[in-house]
Formats: sequence, structure tokens, C-alpha cells
Amino acid sequence: MEFNDLILYLLLPTIAFLYASVGHGGASSYLMILALMGFAPEQIRPTALIMNMFVSMLAFLSFRKASVFPLRLFLLLVAFSVPAAYLGGTILVDTLWYKRILGILLIFPILKFFQVLPKAKSVVIQKQWWLVGLLGLIIGLVSGLIGIGGGIILSPILLLLGWADIKETAAISALFIFVNSVSGFLGAGGFSISIDPQLWIVMPMTIIGGGLGGYWGASKFQAPMVKKLLALVLLVAAVKLILD
Repeated sequence: MEFNDLILYLLLPTIAFLYASVGHGGASSYLMILALMGFAPEQIRPTALIMNMFVSMLAFLSFRKASVFPLRLFLLLVAFSVPAAYLGGTILVDTLWYKRILGILLIFPILKFFQVLPKAKSVVIQKQWWLVGLLGLIIGLVSGLIGIGGGIILSPILLLLGWADIKETAAISALFIFVNSVSGFLGAGGFSISIDPQLWIVMPMTIIGGGLGGYWGASKFQAPMVKKLLALVLLVAAVKLILD
């Protein structure tokens, strides 16, 4: 086994564990690692989305048991995000500058999670149906374009607006990631793409890592620990997006 293969087989499951422990799928990091490993661009997006689907669903099943799931909020979000994610998946665009801007914007929720910014004690903006729908629409479109599930964008917004607590956010984000990943995968024509055999080997390992992370994050970690992990996940993603 070559050194690069060893890195791939160890790094992806570890990342999946960390992301799933806070209700994320990990697609942004999968995309980065697979690109650095030299895989063909047309294989990277569907592979990342497949792993995202399974890891996020396992994370959802774990966090669903640990909190009351805000079903109405979730349904409003996905009613607009799913068709937008499908549309985004059909479009091939240069997202370089968008990723950098997104990375800069993620710095603000990171500061909040590390308690650098003032903490909201109540709902900042009321959940108007059109506002929730607009949020889902924008995140869904961006998710489809880039090849992620959108949880990395949704999570800080839910917390900043006071619409959900830490574990509710993790549960909503995990299922949101799953449905948008499926939609983006279909829009990108994932079933028609031939995936490298090595990726079929690493995908089950990554999914297992995600399943363990979701269980550990929901049942073992207390809320402050989950909050710190979420901040670290966003910090890694922000640096990656800015420097990509």
C-alpha cells in the first residue's frame, strides 16, 4: 500500500467522524482531499455527495434521539432547498471567488461559537415562512453548485438567529445535508459517472467513521463539547475555502 493510499484511508474516516459528531456530512473536506489526491474532477463531486448522504443520515439518526426535532422548520427549509440543489447540480461554474467569500463569512459564526461575540439570549429574527424558504433556496442552490449538503452554511445561521439549540441544529443540519446531497447528486448526473475502484474501497470506511462520530457526538459529548467541535469544523472549512 502506498503512502498516499494510507493517508486517504485514514484521513477520510477521521474527518467523517469529526463532522458527523456535530451533525455534518463532511463534503467540503472530502472535496479538498480528493482533489489533492489527484482524482478526476468529474469523479470528486459525486463521490463526496455519496459519502455525504450516508454520513449525514447516520448523524441524523443519532442526533434525532438526543433532541426534539423541529419538523416544521426543517420542512420549510427543504421545500425550497431541494429543487434549488438539483438546479445547482446541473450547473458547472467557477466557484473560486464564492468559496473565498464564504470562508470569510464563516469567521463570524466561529467567533460566536468561541464566545468572542455576544451570545444571543433569545430569537433574533422571528421564523417567517418566506424568510425560512429564502434561506433554504439560497443554501440549496449554493450546495448544488459546489457539491456539498449545505449544513456548513445552515448550522451557524440557525444558531445565530436563535432558531435552534446545538443538538437541534445538528439534527436539522444532518437531515438537510442528506436530502440536498441526494438532490445535488441527481442533478449532477451522478449515476452516469464511473467512479474509481479505489474510491469504492474508501467510501465504506468513511461511512463507518461517520456512523461512529454521529453516535459519539449525540450520546457522549455534552453541549459545550459539541459547540467547540462545531467551531473547529467551521474553522477548518473557512481556512480551506479562503485558501483554495
